[in-house]
Amino acid sequence: MSHVNQGLWYRQYGTPQEVLQLEKHDLTVLAPGQIRVKMLCAPINASDLIPITGAYRHRVPALSVAGYEGVGIVCETSDNSSLLNKRVLPLRNEGTWQEYVTCDATLAIPVPSDIDHSLASRAYINPVAAWLMLKHFNPHDKHVIVTAAGSDSALLLMQWAKWLGAKSITGIVRAPYQEALLSSMGIHSIHESEVDLLKGCAEQSEVVYDAVGGHLAETLLSALPPESNFVSYGLLSGQPFKQHLTLAKTHWFHVRNYLPDMNIEQWQAMFQGIWPLLKQSVLSKPEEIPFQHWKEAIDLYYQSNRQRKPVLVF
Repeated sequence: MSHVNQGLWYRQYGTPQEVLQLEKHDLTVLAPGQIRVKMLCAPINASDLIPITGAYRHRVPALSVAGYEGVGIVCETSDNSSLLNKRVLPLRNEGTWQEYVTCDATLAIPVPSDIDHSLASRAYINPVAAWLMLKHFNPHDKHVIVTAAGSDSALLLMQWAKWLGAKSITGIVRAPYQEALLSSMGIHSIHESEVDLLKGCAEQSEVVYDAVGGHLAETLLSALPPESNFVSYGLLSGQPFKQHLTLAKTHWFHVRNYLPDMNIEQWQAMFQGIWPLLKQSVLSKPEEIPFQHWKEAIDLYYQSNRQRKPVLVF
């Protein structure tokens, strides 16, 4: 194993392609309870890039390795040899956009043998968000709307809500290929420009999972019936929204708010529930890009109507 680690650091906020720098540092000695993971691959998500811009500067310092999820092989342990040479998700510690990640062994998630590297690398950010939203805002026997329906988080929400017994699911889309994808999955879609159809659908709905915000959120909120639940988990539009006179219950969902209340057993058990669902789910196809070409990978992420998920390969 090399004694030098290479990772993507940002020491100031700004455009990711401009402020991220590939840096080399010596590996440190593991503390008790830690493991070292040689990374295999790590995807690029909005949640990886947004902190680099400074949007969350009140809680994410500009002296960090980027990346929140990925998969690798345990290459060194301090006192937990049972994980040695096993694939794990090294989560909730260091950034994952580096060749070696140091992780608390109890937070590392073992990966089942029937899950491939690329899918395993994407098992945290979107699946955990979908799992927790569906648990706390149950779609069973309800009419459901999901915005930004071409995104991986929305795809998981729609499929899992369907499996949980939602009465109906409508995905709000922006591109024709998204309509075709949802149709192949047996899910109704509405283009976000079709305001009258959006309002008519909202009038019959009881749960909305929204990642867009802005005008679309306000349009849906203006028509939702009393006692419905509007769950906001993102602002892809870059615009906040106002509730006006709606009677719907609005909830702001962030995964980080739920993790502190989980003990280690609950944390590990959550993934035992996620793996079988994830294996059956339809997601965007991965586009594997060598780690050294990280700028190309980020450029791909920002492409309009992108249909593939950029995944860094180490």
